[in-house]
Amino acid sequence: MPTMAAEKSSVSLAEEIKIQANEAFKANKFSQAIDLYTQAIEINGENAVYWANRALAHTKLEEYGSAIQDASKAVEIDPKYSKGYYRRGAAYLAMGKFKDALKDFQQVKRISPNDPDASKKLKECEKAVMKLKFEEAISVPTSEQHSVAESIDYRTIDVEPQYTGARIDGDVVTLDFVKKMMDDFKNQKCLHKRYAFQIVLQTREILMALPSLVDINVPNEKHFTVCGDVHGQFFDLINIFELNGLPSDENPYLFNGDFVDRGSFSLEVILTLFAFKCMSPSAIHLARGNHESKSMNKIYGFEGEVRSKLSDKFVELFAEVFCYLPLAHVINHKIFVVHGGLFSTDGVKLSDIRAIDRFCEPPEEGLMCEILWSDPQPNPGRGPSKRGVGLSFGGDVTKRFLKDNNLDLVVRSHEVKDEGYEIEHDGKLITVFSAPNYCDQMGNKGAFIRFEAPTMEPKIVTFSAVPHPDVKPMAYASNFLRMFS
Repeated sequence: MPTMAAEKSSVSLAEEIKIQANEAFKANKFSQAIDLYTQAIEINGENAVYWANRALAHTKLEEYGSAIQDASKAVEIDPKYSKGYYRRGAAYLAMGKFKDALKDFQQVKRISPNDPDASKKLKECEKAVMKLKFEEAISVPTSEQHSVAESIDYRTIDVEPQYTGARIDGDVVTLDFVKKMMDDFKNQKCLHKRYAFQIVLQTREILMALPSLVDINVPNEKHFTVCGDVHGQFFDLINIFELNGLPSDENPYLFNGDFVDRGSFSLEVILTLFAFKCMSPSAIHLARGNHESKSMNKIYGFEGEVRSKLSDKFVELFAEVFCYLPLAHVINHKIFVVHGGLFSTDGVKLSDIRAIDRFCEPPEEGLMCEILWSDPQPNPGRGPSKRGVGLSFGGDVTKRFLKDNNLDLVVRSHEVKDEGYEIEHDGKLITVFSAPNYCDQMGNKGAFIRFEAPTMEPKIVTFSAVPHPDVKPMAYASNFLRMFS
């Protein structure tokens, strides 16, 4: 039986560690904060505050599944602890689970009826749920949906004489046009919607013809660059091109999903990538990420940005074209590149991925979901996803998948890393993330990987964030999410 003095000293030690964790959190060192809160919990697991604080740190790393678990533990320990419900509600909101979030904010309001912040959050959540119900009520069944792209003829759209921006002459997107467009974007000028429609519609035609898994061949003595998430950070995308050259047949790239959302220059990013795709389909390859989806774009800013800079019709058009993006790439029969990760079952073959009918919004389970959402874990085997979607998979899963498919390496993105990359699973898996100082607050570097044939050894280049105009990340995100940012 521990003495009272020993109990008191362990309680005060846990408090000291919590204070260190809070300091790490304030310095945006969220992984370090999680480790310290975990130490405090191991000493005193009956303090609801530690669990709720760790939930908030998980939220900052987009680990919403873990945040929900921790916040649930906090309210289990203290059912009257409003912050526990508040943190869980925020995590549900971030996942787009508005109805679950609403229940938690109603509980916060019951516990703290005079808290103006709780009332405000509850109102926003009620609005989101009402909007969702309305959208469900008027939605058209998938079988009856028509292609918005087929209703658009960009050639009938006049360009006003006073328009001074980049122009496409005829049907061909040239390098000169792309350079002029990027310069205009740097000066925060918009592209005329005629040319925006042309780029997106031409990209749609190219993507539609591709398989769900694309094979890429890099000839001997040639190189190939893989980039991770860009997340609307247009000025950092331009910096990648300055460091590594513009995309061309001699300097090809693969951008591995999550082009949009969070960063407030997502439209500029996607139009630039799509324009290069139109200019030369083999100069740039594009994979779908979990943020190339309606549900994410509604919450994290792309939908609001497109509506603000272009129109509602473009919102529908991008949603349709995102469904045509391939899900995975294999380079020189050796390197498997995918946005999220691997699978909940063994024995998945490349032919199974090729066979996925990808022309839809991402489902909540199955191969396509796992491709977009899964993450590696240090322990062997499989575990629940810290995100609440997909799963976590160990080095043994990675090695088995590579062996089954006669491959050497998995490259994936999807997670912010301090150095812009991380090598795991005994060198068999590399995460690459190309949005430095993510959301203007994480302080991380960005990275890209260059492979040279025939050896295809990965050469990793890291870089720091560059300045951008004073438009904050999430400027176009939904109201309630901005409240929590």
